[in-house]
Amino acid sequence: MNLEQKIEAILFWKGEPFSRKKLAEILNVGQIEVNESIEKLKENLKDRGIVLQEKENDILLGTNREVGELIEALQREELNKDLSKASLETLSIILYKNGASRAEIDYIRGVNSSFILRALAIRGLVEKEIDKEDNRRFIYKPTFQLLSFMGVKNVEELPDYNEVNRSIETAAEELEKELNENIQ
Repeated sequence: MNLEQKIEAILFWKGEPFSRKKLAEILNVGQIEVNESIEKLKENLKDRGIVLQEKENDILLGTNREVGELIEALQREELNKDLSKASLETLSIILYKNGASRAEIDYIRGVNSSFILRALAIRGLVEKEIDKEDNRRFIYKPTFQLLSFMGVKNVEELPDYNEVNRSIETAAEELEKELNENIQ
């Protein structure tokens, strides 16, 4: 697998903007090699449904403008559907933790939640903020729109908030302990 394919796979998997510098670190190559591979990827994606979007030094896989109407129609359909079980699980974690990183959500659920988080954000149910403790990651929080829809002023008003919050924390701690024991 060449460098260009690896970059494409990382961007697809991440589902969020990724810095060129971080790509070079992860792939253990120089910045020039990453930049050249990004240019090749951009060229290979020309006239396709997916494009490489850039903002400052961050890059992201996005959809081509020419399929905009199709994507908008799919989004409207998605917004009108009921939430899936996976979406409800993810939303519950975000609500009862009053904000969680994607890594925490993935860890608790045991699966990648990138696409679910994106769908929840598109619906206006969650928003992402830069983590104050680590500005390299985002924290997903419930929106005012979601809290308003649920009829609560803050997450502490959710049913059994303290009990569920403790349960989530305990489950995550036990899982981490179990994983650490298996590693040793």
